[in-house]
Amino acid sequence: MLLVVTYSRAARGSLRNVCRTHDACVVRRFGRAALFEETELGAFLALRLREKHGSDVQLERTEPLNEFETVPERVRNAAVAYEAREHASTPYAKFAAGTDHPDPERLRRREL
Repeated sequence: MLLVVTYSRAARGSLRNVCRTHDACVVRRFGRAALFEETELGAFLALRLREKHGSDVQLERTEPLNEFETVPERVRNAAVAYEAREHASTPYAKFAAGTDHPDPERLRRREL
């Protein structure tokens, strides 16, 4: 997919117009940003926006996250356990202390 992020009012307006006109090409819209299908039309629309608005439009190529292929099981298990915690106000660092769940510093250091 192609991620288009806008940084000015004019660029947001153009993005909104492009999304309305070419809705079949839009995967999802987020206000200041949108995901376009990775097609030549999607690339054309994204490049057109950047050409019109310059650095007020950022373009990125993205791919969906397959959590079962990319994210280690210990991280997935920690997320499930943390969301099922007894007290919603408990910060993760305190929750993970003394358990087998990865500590926040380890999570920060390790890339997927």
